[in-house]
Amino acid sequence: MLFSILFCVCLIAANTLETKQISVLGISLTGGLIVFPISYIINDCVCEVWGFQKARLLIWTGFAMNFFFVAMGALCDWIPGAPYWTNEAGFHAIFGLAPRVAAASFVAFIVGSFANAYVMSKMKLRDGGRHFSWRAILSTIAGESLDSLIFFPLALGGVVPTPELPKLMLWQVVLKTLYEVIALPITIRVVKKLKQHEGEDVYDNGVNYSIWKIFSLQ
Repeated sequence: MLFSILFCVCLIAANTLETKQISVLGISLTGGLIVFPISYIINDCVCEVWGFQKARLLIWTGFAMNFFFVAMGALCDWIPGAPYWTNEAGFHAIFGLAPRVAAASFVAFIVGSFANAYVMSKMKLRDGGRHFSWRAILSTIAGESLDSLIFFPLALGGVVPTPELPKLMLWQVVLKTLYEVIALPITIRVVKKLKQHEGEDVYDNGVNYSIWKIFSLQ
């Protein structure tokens, strides 16, 4: 439950922070980079301890909460402001997410998150539970790569110069993966403690990897 709450908060925070473009060491990035990789770390922890089926429920829960937040923000943005309200432009800049950007964000999130969970699950089965660090890193590369490959062309194609898109996507993947690597010692300790506390260490033998079996937890 606590991981689910933190997962949803990270997604919603990332959506809000994405509205600011930031510069890190001269590299142009989106503000969501500060928090979005944490959602992948949580995904790794849940999939490693409780298995793909719980990760699947977590991903769809995050999607639903994020969609609700964006929809409510769009509704409030659409309702006319009070006569004395003077911050319409600022509010719209944060909550007036264009349908194209919102759709790209949702599709990229679903594909990237499930790719991350799938790679984690399959590698755990293949390696017999060994090499968690490699699973965490490679699953992040797979998920973040697909996320960037989908989001940036769909959301920013025709807006950002075409030659700049590959650079933007590459930097996002590299820095998000580096984020995971830096946090890995903490992730390893958290996973170890979770397995001890929960008495769980699920192996996804015979699991149905369909993303649509949302409530299939057996």
